[in-house]
Amino acid sequence: MINPSRQVLEQSVVVFSQNYLPLCRVNIKRAIVLLVTEKAEPLDFTTEVGCLLRSPSLVLYVPKHIRLKIASGERTWKIPPVNRREVLKRDHYTCQYCGSSKHLTLDHVIPRSRHGSHTWDNVVTACERCNSKKGDKMPSEAGMHLRSQPKAPIHPTIAFAEKFWTDTHKSLE
Repeated sequence: MINPSRQVLEQSVVVFSQNYLPLCRVNIKRAIVLLVTEKAEPLDFTTEVGCLLRSPSLVLYVPKHIRLKIASGERTWKIPPVNRREVLKRDHYTCQYCGSSKHLTLDHVIPRSRHGSHTWDNVVTACERCNSKKGDKMPSEAGMHLRSQPKAPIHPTIAFAEKFWTDTHKSLE
């Protein structure tokens, strides 16, 4: 049987910036430190109940969401360069034409010979077979279709925020 106090310590809390942008999830111990040192404040905008923690000298309510009072030293983020590692990561290591995950290469959707650029919206992951089949043609000329439209990666905080709001919306339905 799991100890109830152990269960409480394994919970996580969503941390928001001063501007109410969801930044990350932290464990409850870190949330307690942020609340006790007054670097964060509780947010109660959902019906979800947090947890009540008691010590001999303190009773502390730890909500599911907290907001930082201090400026989070967010580093500047630049769009990464278009290279094999980053494109494979963006495309989840799968061919954007057939879905294979073997013998992967990079493909220019609009071929370089047709003045296609080496940019995030024109480079995709393709297996050797699909890349060969497409060759120097446009996907429509080769009878091939992209599984997803290529685009530049987004800031990790924005990706977390989108996932957070999507997950929150699904749980409210």
